[in-house]
Amino acid sequence: MPDLLLELRSEEIPARMQRKAAGDLKKLVTDALVEAGLSYEGAREYWTPRRLTLDIRGLTARSADVREERKGPRTDANEKAIEGFLRGAGLSSVSEAQVQSDPKKGDFYVAVISKPGRAAEEIIADVMPGIIKDFPWPKSMRWGKASAKPGSLRWVRPLQSIVCLFGTEHEETAVIPFEIDGIVASNVTYGHRFHAPQAIIVKRFDDYVASLERAKVILDAERRKDIILHDARDVAFANGLELVEDEGLLEEVSGLVEWPQVLMGSFEEDYLSIPSEIIRLTIKTNQKCFVIRPQAGETLSNRFILVSNIQATDGGKEIIHGNGKVVRARLSDALHFWKRDQGDLPDLETLEASAQKFGLDLKKPLDQRMAKLDALNVTFHAKLGSQGERVARIRVLAAELAKITGADPAKVDRAAVLAKADLRSEAVGEFPELQGLMGRKYAVLQGEDASVAAAIEDHYKPQGPSDRVPEDKVAITVALADKLDTLIGFWAIDEKPTGSKDPFALRRAALGVVRILLERKVWLPLLATTKDIDLLAFFHDRLKVYLRDQGARYDLIDSVLTPEADDLLMVARRVEALTAFITSEDGKNLLAGTKRATQLLAAEEKKGTVVADGVSEALLKLDAEKDLFAAIKAASAEASDAIAKEDFRSAMSALSKLRAPVDRFFEDVLVNDEDAAIRANRLALLRLIREATGTVADFSKIAG
Repeated sequence: MPDLLLELRSEEIPARMQRKAAGDLKKLVTDALVEAGLSYEGAREYWTPRRLTLDIRGLTARSADVREERKGPRTDANEKAIEGFLRGAGLSSVSEAQVQSDPKKGDFYVAVISKPGRAAEEIIADVMPGIIKDFPWPKSMRWGKASAKPGSLRWVRPLQSIVCLFGTEHEETAVIPFEIDGIVASNVTYGHRFHAPQAIIVKRFDDYVASLERAKVILDAERRKDIILHDARDVAFANGLELVEDEGLLEEVSGLVEWPQVLMGSFEEDYLSIPSEIIRLTIKTNQKCFVIRPQAGETLSNRFILVSNIQATDGGKEIIHGNGKVVRARLSDALHFWKRDQGDLPDLETLEASAQKFGLDLKKPLDQRMAKLDALNVTFHAKLGSQGERVARIRVLAAELAKITGADPAKVDRAAVLAKADLRSEAVGEFPELQGLMGRKYAVLQGEDASVAAAIEDHYKPQGPSDRVPEDKVAITVALADKLDTLIGFWAIDEKPTGSKDPFALRRAALGVVRILLERKVWLPLLATTKDIDLLAFFHDRLKVYLRDQGARYDLIDSVLTPEADDLLMVARRVEALTAFITSEDGKNLLAGTKRATQLLAAEEKKGTVVADGVSEALLKLDAEKDLFAAIKAASAEASDAIAKEDFRSAMSALSKLRAPVDRFFEDVLVNDEDAAIRANRLALLRLIREATGTVADFSKIAG
């Protein structure tokens, strides 16, 4: 079966767009071919800075013939109905239609539409121009003379050539000819821009890959990443150092080079006085270089790893020199920011009112910056006020939460006041991703308590499912206050996540609250704290996601989670206990006995059968119902004691003892007695079972 090779070669594609664009190309092309009646055995996409490539194997050479019968109106239908049928079926008159008879519906028209199959080459040439012209780039451009024409080709960067080859492994491949704005598909591509700019004649995929490699282009991005990573490790190791690995940077750098060459540069050791995080971000952001450190060391080395796209004749000396010059200039700026942030602001006299409002000490640099944040009236959100107003709210909420977490109130207050201060630092202004971390460093420098300093960094955490959760009680308290203030505020102004849109990261904030409460075992009545049942439901959704990721069954979560449940830690403990218990023999007994009783009760309630308000012992006539009543009272008391101690497994174990008396009850007792009072009393007995087990879970929601 024939294969298809497609290459779209352009000027450099931004690294962040390459992987997705290649995936989009594969989906668009394969979907179009399948829709046109072709099938294929496999497809794989490739990308480099200058090309998107698609290798489709085992493509059918021709689409199948199609015969379709389209039923029309009755032969005696009105003229308009018949005309519409003929138009839709592509027939010019009723003489081209067949007439079929139905014993019940009479005679009606049928159009037999035959579509002959098409050659794969024809289909490919037909679908490709539309795919390329409508390609979903996040940003695209027009260029050259054709750009003046309406509807001209747009591409992420100027498109230079197209390769489109079709054929079997052992036969001569053929170019599938199509043209877009003067670019005609061919069998010609080009290698590395500097090392091998000559034309390359392509035959099929394997030949294409080998030819590109000879022309200093490695097509496979994963292989480029592997070369960069291992060469960088080797270069560092050879100098007694180790690479600080960075998957995001590795992905980006592999999208900047077609022929990766790993080199080592250096900068003056004086710059190592800058915090490692700033050095790393400066070198990464500005020069796309990796930092390295002494083996098994914490601090950085004054060396860095750069990846060039050129195999230099001088061993890379000029490239290293040029990169080093830029790195040193950027580190000089970073050192300036670092020192300025530790000094006094020039307008301290204008900050007195803000300092007094928050109890700040204007002799301390971080306090000055918090006062500046407030004095400038920096907006947090148009409907939620300034950053200063937000800090004031967090401060009040954190004070209340400290009573629950047991954190030192004075430390909590100090951490809440300084938590956002580094937003006015020059380091965070340059590198926003360092917010919190720089606040901690500046807090340590001015002698803040260790818990306060840690809370300034950790109050942003966790920022995702894999991020760590704060451990210190002060940090836990301020982190909860920060996230709850965000959620309460945006709920108050009706800015809630919709569908996949969540511009204020409210799902992340809610999941952060859930993780802190569960992983740090914090009891917090969320409804009393937020005063919003709709927001509580949002927390429930995040809790479900979290518990399912932990392996809990959805039906067990639903059986425990009631709409008003606002103690998420208790819900999680119940689910955990139920998950462990329900597969045991006792658990099976409890589920079976409870379901039998509650299903019968629910059926009678649905009919409107009267159920007594309470069980009357005087109306208990048989030993089986008397024994069941006694067993329910004993099991309920034992379960209540266990629940009070938060020992849910023991509570379930106590309730599981009801299985035998329940079974005996159904064997010996007719619930629907002719005497209405006895019937109502026996149904009340079943309701007691539902109420007793309901203290643990709603067993009607559990599968099995």
